[in-house]
Amino acid sequence: MKLVYSYHWFCKKKYRKDIFDDFLEYAILNSKIIRDKYWKDAYNAVIRIPLNGRTLKVIYKLKGGNIYKIISAYWLD
Repeated sequence: MKLVYSYHWFCKKKYRKDIFDDFLEYAILNSKIIRDKYWKDAYNAVIRIPLNGRTLKVIYKLKGGNIYKIISAYWLD
């Protein structure tokens, strides 16, 4: 799996240092595919991360093959 960052996530990542790429991959691979409310070509992944027990939401786009573009990610609790 290859992750590509959007400009928004590239800027926000320095403020959300506790969200690692491993967490993003785990969320995308193990959660249900939920279509985004506003963007028709974006998907959401909401899952509880077992290492710390917090719920992570990831907004991403499928770029083809095994490439995912991360738009944003944040903790829900």
